[in-house]
Amino acid sequence: MLKIKKYAAIDIGSNAVRLLITSIIEQEGEAVIFKKNALVRVPIRLGADVFVSGGISEYNKQRMLDTMMAFYLLMKSHGVLKYKACATSAMRDASNGAQICKLVHENCNIKIEIIDGEEEATIIAATDLNKFIDPNKTYLYVDVGGGSTEFSVIYNSEKVESRSFRIGTVRLLNDSVTNETWRTLEQWIKNNTRFFDKIELIGTGGNINKIFKISGKDIGKPLSYFYLSSYYKKLQDYSYEERITELNLNQDRADVIIPALRIYLSAMKWSGAKDILVPKIGLSDGIVKSIYYNTISSVKI
Repeated sequence: MLKIKKYAAIDIGSNAVRLLITSIIEQEGEAVIFKKNALVRVPIRLGADVFVSGGISEYNKQRMLDTMMAFYLLMKSHGVLKYKACATSAMRDASNGAQICKLVHENCNIKIEIIDGEEEATIIAATDLNKFIDPNKTYLYVDVGGGSTEFSVIYNSEKVESRSFRIGTVRLLNDSVTNETWRTLEQWIKNNTRFFDKIELIGTGGNINKIFKISGKDIGKPLSYFYLSSYYKKLQDYSYEERITELNLNQDRADVIIPALRIYLSAMKWSGAKDILVPKIGLSDGIVKSIYYNTISSVKI
């Protein structure tokens, strides 16, 4: 007997807000299948407000309300049974973050939970990451966001160390990351990877996914440090406008892609990794799987 139900994940990040709608396909005697139905991304860039002024502007508050109402109607149209809305770094730091969550709940019927970096990393780890991991290898897992980056050391297929740093693409664009924060990150990576002979990186986030797509590599094949550093230099040779018109990048990607690459390349340099795997998973995927396995709370539509 085939059973199909739909769950949704809302990821409210510092650069963009995403809605992922997934079909959960259950068949007796078979492994459950998670099939993505729809992914909507709106580049509100909350972090551009928060990391400069400390709060979310009236303009972006209204955009949030409009977007959440649209997401609610889309979930109803798709017949979604349960959803979870998680907000990360920008909403964590916003002076009016809790107020906006309340407004969204009252006006759009969507309940938002503001999560910390550790919980964010745990939810992401609920994805199919093990499909990409060789149990005989050691990995530094790096999830780059707009406001923060989550780092985890994976040894024998288990997470042995994890930490969230307030280094993200939008923060870097707004020059709100101190040298001390960079030094702390460098020391953390070196201290937690020095005992392993060989490290590979696993990279997640919209920017590394885009770079992987541009590379033309087959799924499961890694990108080299040489390729990433060459592409990093290439991007710097183009103006913001040229990255849009000549490199065909979206306007909300054309600026953040450079600081994102800086984070990945720094992590590779400090850990000694020569390759990076790009499994194309993220917080939204982890939310859906966590709803299904009942490891996080969810809301019925």
